Amino acid sequence: MTDPILGGGPTPLLTVLVPTRNEAANVVPLLDRLGVALQGTDAEVLFVDDSDDSTPDEVLRAALTSRLPVRLLHREGEQRRGGLGGAVHAGLKASGSAWVVVMDGDLQHPPETVPQLLSAGAGTGRTAVADVVVASRHVGGGSSQGLAGWSRVAVSGGATTLAKLAFPRRLHGTTDPMSGFFAVRREALDLEALRPDGFKILLEVLVRSGRLRVAEVGFTFADRVHGDSKASFLEGLRYLRALIRLRASTKQARALAFAAVGVSGIAVNLGLVLLLSGAVGLHYLWAAALATQGSSTWNSLLTEHLVFADRAAPGGRRQRLLRSWLLNNAALLLRLPLLAFLVDGAGLPVLPATFLTLLAAFAGRYSVTDRLIYAPGGKTVTATTTHHTNGVNANAPAEKKEPVDVIVDLTARPRSLPTQRKYLPHRYDVPGLATIGSEVPLRELEWFRASSVGRDVDIVIRVGNVGGSPRRRARMTQHVGPAGVDYEEHLGRLGANFRVELGDRVEVTAGPLLARSPHVLYTNVIEALLRFQAVSRGRMLLHSACLEIGGRGLLLSARTDTGKTGTVLKMLREHGARFLSDDMTILETDGTARCFPKPLTISQHTLHALGITDLTKAEWAKLRVQSRLHSAEGRAFGTFLAEHNLPIMGTNALTQIVVPPPKYDVRRLVECEVVREVSVSDLFVIERGAPGLHDMSDAQVMQELIENTDDAYGFPPFRYFAPALVFGQDDYLTLRAKEQAILRTALHGIRGRRMVSDTFGWAQGISSLLDIPRQDRQHADDATVQKFPSFLTTDREHLLTGTVD
Repeated sequence: MTDPILGGGPTPLLTVLVPTRNEAANVVPLLDRLGVALQGTDAEVLFVDDSDDSTPDEVLRAALTSRLPVRLLHREGEQRRGGLGGAVHAGLKASGSAWVVVMDGDLQHPPETVPQLLSAGAGTGRTAVADVVVASRHVGGGSSQGLAGWSRVAVSGGATTLAKLAFPRRLHGTTDPMSGFFAVRREALDLEALRPDGFKILLEVLVRSGRLRVAEVGFTFADRVHGDSKASFLEGLRYLRALIRLRASTKQARALAFAAVGVSGIAVNLGLVLLLSGAVGLHYLWAAALATQGSSTWNSLLTEHLVFADRAAPGGRRQRLLRSWLLNNAALLLRLPLLAFLVDGAGLPVLPATFLTLLAAFAGRYSVTDRLIYAPGGKTVTATTTHHTNGVNANAPAEKKEPVDVIVDLTARPRSLPTQRKYLPHRYDVPGLATIGSEVPLRELEWFRASSVGRDVDIVIRVGNVGGSPRRRARMTQHVGPAGVDYEEHLGRLGANFRVELGDRVEVTAGPLLARSPHVLYTNVIEALLRFQAVSRGRMLLHSACLEIGGRGLLLSARTDTGKTGTVLKMLREHGARFLSDDMTILETDGTARCFPKPLTISQHTLHALGITDLTKAEWAKLRVQSRLHSAEGRAFGTFLAEHNLPIMGTNALTQIVVPPPKYDVRRLVECEVVREVSVSDLFVIERGAPGLHDMSDAQVMQELIENTDDAYGFPPFRYFAPALVFGQDDYLTLRAKEQAILRTALHGIRGRRMVSDTFGWAQGISSLLDIPRQDRQHADDATVQKFPSFLTTDREHLLTGTVD
């Protein structure tokens, strides 16, 4: 097998994997179209070739002028085992990129769809939206026009029907499991579990790789340009054989095999009980205990060699056999009291009673054996490293199927503006970001209310019907022409749905339920749009507090629920700081921060700790309920609902209609001055833990701020619709890259430090440090760690770790 590397370099974000067999005439036009489609994307093309013609030579020649780096993996003889599926398997192993797009080399899979596949799967922050993105002929305007004749259409449809009948649960929500055009997050696959045989590698991936999150992009299956179809009667037989093998290897088949072993074990156990209690004369409980040792050994050996022989479970054989023995004896401790009751209490004979207790223990034994003793192991399943590529954690472990169907619709649609435009009574002007006209009041933007804003606004928010009939799962549909997103929940038009249409201005249509809860609408939809609107205008909407103290601008960043709001209030009240923002700050490339004074989300505990007691009795009573419902535990419960196919947006909207979140204007809590802008000189990342102070390099500060900003947008449905956002000519990945570039420039000249405290002492420590003459900044790849620097006196050390008064 040969592997010339052409245009080599660091591992790219994307590998376009093209299995070829006698496709010489298609190589140049394929590379030309991929080069145009993926311009500006960190990508390579990998040909895995099984040809007997000049295709390898053509790949080598075309690579010299290709816009993209090209690699060739040529297979010969026995290396071609598995056919096209084997070629894809070899290519997946040879690729080191975070994402792989598999496509045919005959141009029936349009290269222009590849960026949509990547965008639909990439997601936000450290979490991808999907593990597999299928280019489907059956959604979003997709078409099978390139299938030659009614017979191929019928065969394709029949193959799809057979697959979905064989795997109704695993393929639920996948309209085109026969597609050979798909993107996959490589680390989500267990490559060693794949047994490809023939054309239908996607079916193999979906069935054998555990719970994969699947999204779909509609595409038109094009007419063949050159070459002949590789489909044949032999390939049809190979498909049927693969389908039978897949079905036989599934969990249900494994359970039947486990049951067969269990039945044989019951026979062994009953025979030993009969021998020991009858012929030997042992008490039936002693006989049952000893018989269990024999049947356990029998069951464990057969389970190891027959039921789970194909699973690479962790630990050696002796360890697995020992765990099985312990499991069976743990079940014995539960069986013996039940056996005694059945024999002595109910009067059953020993053998029937023993049989009933063995039967009762079977189901629990299989579940524990499958999940604990023979749980799949290996790095492809349990990898947890954090290699970040353009905002995607490429090595995150495979997760269970996401409760949202993600579809990309490539068909053109008219903008759905109402014919009778209602007056927009609520108008806001966020300087440098956007002007907004809305039918819904947005309390978070009250500071920016501006009646002088005219009709020509950047973002329009209207109330209207979005969605259709009720559905089993939420759906996010990305529209490409023109760009936009529809988000629909389970209850049809009664759900918390919304539509975003992107163009010269952004048009947002909120469903009635979502419009009744403006905080949910703003937090989950509008603020995300403002974030990327800011990027398109050369600014960053940074998740950070901002204060001005002693004439110096200060950014304060932390993960959610660390104690940032309490620290801000303490610095305002006790250390003479002036306020710009608590949650979001507009950051310019020159290091200037502009105010974004949203109402503070406050808890009863924070107010008590700070000694703020001037709320009314009604406000305190309301705050007690609000603090509990809108706490970290409440958000965790909401995330739990979202992960289990429940209408999280609707639930959240209804909850906040009944019990609004505890929002207070900063001047309602403390006397302070609001400053419109300040030049930032210092930045602190605050954390809980063993007290310490650490200088941070520019790279570390940047990574921390990006992660904390992403953390603020972690609640659904942002991670589903964000990859569909387009502002001007910039798609989501481009916007993310520009956001990082803006932040990198803005951080020049700002000193970053990490301050850790186990007693909420950040306000005192920061105020103390800012009185110290500025030290030379360290520029290193690793932080220069200072465990309470020498220029801090004992008193100032106490301030760093002091308690909240």
